[in-house]
Amino acid sequence: MLYFSRWKTISIWAVVLLGVLFALPNTYPQSLLSVMPDWLPKRQMTLGLDLQGGSHILLKIDTNDLIKAQLESARDEIRTQLRDAKVGYTGLTGTGKVVQVRIRDANQIDAAKEALKSLTQPVSSGMFGSGSVTEMEMDEPEPGLLRFTITDAGVTYRTATALNQSIEVVGRRVNELGTTEPVVQRQGNDRILVQVPGLQDPQRLKDILGQTAKLTFQMVDQSVPVQEAIEGRPPAGSTVMYSKDDPPIPYLIENRVIVSGENLVDSQATFDQRTNEPVVSFRFDSKGASRFGQATQQNTGKLFAIILDNHVISAPRINEPILGGSGQISGSFTPQSANDLAVLLRAGALPANLTIVEERTVGPSLGADSISAGKLASSIGAVLVIVCMLLVYGKLGLIANIALAANVALIVAILTMLGATLTLPGIAGIVLTMGMAVDSNVIIFERVREERAQGRSIVQSFDQGFKQALATVVDANMTTFIVAVILFYMGTGPVKGFAVTLGIGIITTVFTAFTMTRWLVAVWVRRSKPTEFPKGLVHYLPLEPSFPFMRYRNVGFAVSGFLSVAVIAMMFVTDFNYGVDFRGGSMIEMQAKTRVADAADVRSRLEQLNVGDVQVQEFGNEGDLMVRVGAQEAGDNAEQSTVDKVKSEFENDYDFRRVEIVGPTVSSELATTGVIGVVLSMFALLVYIWFRFEWQFGVGAIVSTAHDVIMIVGLYVALGLEFNLSSLAAILTVIGYSINDTVVIYDRIREMLRKYKRMPIEDVINIALNHTMSRTILTGLTVLLALFALYIYGGEVISSFVFAIIIGVFVGTYSSVFIAGPMLILFKLRPEVFGEDAGAKKATLPAATPATKA
Repeated sequence: MLYFSRWKTISIWAVVLLGVLFALPNTYPQSLLSVMPDWLPKRQMTLGLDLQGGSHILLKIDTNDLIKAQLESARDEIRTQLRDAKVGYTGLTGTGKVVQVRIRDANQIDAAKEALKSLTQPVSSGMFGSGSVTEMEMDEPEPGLLRFTITDAGVTYRTATALNQSIEVVGRRVNELGTTEPVVQRQGNDRILVQVPGLQDPQRLKDILGQTAKLTFQMVDQSVPVQEAIEGRPPAGSTVMYSKDDPPIPYLIENRVIVSGENLVDSQATFDQRTNEPVVSFRFDSKGASRFGQATQQNTGKLFAIILDNHVISAPRINEPILGGSGQISGSFTPQSANDLAVLLRAGALPANLTIVEERTVGPSLGADSISAGKLASSIGAVLVIVCMLLVYGKLGLIANIALAANVALIVAILTMLGATLTLPGIAGIVLTMGMAVDSNVIIFERVREERAQGRSIVQSFDQGFKQALATVVDANMTTFIVAVILFYMGTGPVKGFAVTLGIGIITTVFTAFTMTRWLVAVWVRRSKPTEFPKGLVHYLPLEPSFPFMRYRNVGFAVSGFLSVAVIAMMFVTDFNYGVDFRGGSMIEMQAKTRVADAADVRSRLEQLNVGDVQVQEFGNEGDLMVRVGAQEAGDNAEQSTVDKVKSEFENDYDFRRVEIVGPTVSSELATTGVIGVVLSMFALLVYIWFRFEWQFGVGAIVSTAHDVIMIVGLYVALGLEFNLSSLAAILTVIGYSINDTVVIYDRIREMLRKYKRMPIEDVINIALNHTMSRTILTGLTVLLALFALYIYGGEVISSFVFAIIIGVFVGTYSSVFIAGPMLILFKLRPEVFGEDAGAKKATLPAATPATKA
């Protein structure tokens, strides 16, 4: 294991040096990158919205809007087709997904069916390959009554088509804002995810995305006064519409559309040469110019209306025919609103309304604070881990630290090359990886110590130590990797960033432990020719302590059982402090412009807004407040309206550093996804451990892990901590750590069972626990050092997330010893389940640790 051929040495160092080369640009300022040679890597990691500020918005297409539009279109087509076919009809109505019409003359029923067969013709669908979709089906419940029903396949087809069109339109609108690297992508069957990093004005983005931007030019009906139409009934073919003025001005508008926004080829914000007011100039295509010119010729002296999303922007008089195919839209515009309208018109109209069902916005100042906190916490965590390893293992600690530095460089390099997004929890994942990365080295070094204690030479000890530790390290890290994968698929945004860094960190940890560390050890052994294990504080940890763990197993079961029952009972009588992720609603982090916040005043003013349940608390630094507003019963749009009310009330006194809005639809989905994620991770771990060990080990590991989950949940309930997606990530991280610890112990128990087949199972477990005690203590210490650095210096945003993991490390270590081990006794595990071991007969029984029951 300590021999390396030349090509292996070159390969190891090539990988490490490439990692350093790709990681270094992340430490350079932009000014230096611009003057570097082109052949050098220049790419930097993409920072998440929580680090550089920006907006994350999830839009949902309104399916009911599509059905309504299709229903109206079908009704118009039925009317047109029957009139053209000269078929008499009555009772043309449409409700829900159904349009029906009654044919007056029974002799014309066949002619009507022939005229309307185009409604039921299949349409080709790209989403179904080369197949087709029937959007409407016709039936005749009684003679002469024709009923057309929109099919589910038709709704799916229309939704998919509208979604693809909406993604294109939204992409054009976002790109017009001039931001760098915006993300617009499909999510699910009816949603669009929009992420715009570094955005300074999130409200402007929401305004631009929230408008359908259906522009039409229609004539004003001047046959009757508009007030008469409002008080009575509008003339057939006309509708009352209002302007956006305050107060709104009513207009009687003819339903016939002269020209629509589809005929526009360009629109620009400019200024009127006469009044110097902001206006929007536009230009039609040839078809639009012809229709517009013809309409203005025929209606000279009359009013025509420019309508955007059913609101009248302006209604000028046609003084003379407009034949040039261009014109301008005037109104109460500011330069920015004129520019926004021009953006909307250039991008095109959305085929359906889009509702914001989730919003997460971080201000640039909070992002800068998070970056500073992340750098400080990472630096302190790294220093603590490095010093700890040096003190504990001496020269081997230095080797482990060099491997750790290579490990971090590889993580950063892979994140950079993959274009992955680094989030604040992602930084936490790197720091946590630093703490757990040394675990692989600790397992190896402790094995080497044991081999040396059995009389082998130092070279043989290192060789056997690496061999014996390989399976343990792989199994332990594989279980944590399984959790990271599940966390990636169930998480969103920052949580997904944490999963990515944790997963990559596990892969690089195994690589550096069995290549970099092993190569450095081989070089050190060959050059220094040591005769003993290097000095360090580790020598104060006994190799084979004799603590009777199994003597207290029943006490452990009783304590754990009592606490578990207490937590479950507490869950029935105490409400969870659910965050907006799971209960819906809004969360706004505000910072007083004077740096002096008055929580009582904010609470009082919020109550006057009548926005429902509100909570106000001091948060983070002086002058910061966290405002939580409960979910609105009126649905997703009401959530946005509520936040707009709060912003307008406090915008003069406070800056809004972070806004999170989760509608009822998304909150219920996130809760379901979270539960599935925890259950799925437990099942996947059960299957893996069962496959690698035996079923008793798998069930024992799951029972101890379930105990850890219950304890962490109890922590949230007892302390009233906010339970959100980050909390679920913390629980899954604890599961990964606990299983990691359990697998290391189980691996040693399996080894002892193969070695000492006649020894009582209680004594075998005691030996295994005592052999792995030093590793358990050292790994827990390094992980806790990294976590405490994160908790103290990482900022308020991730403090509760890290706090739960800190408690989870203690709980996970306890359960691995007092729950996972004793479960094997409960299941009456026998050594016979394992095959014969070559060394079993030659093995010398050590002094058995008494395992008398308490």
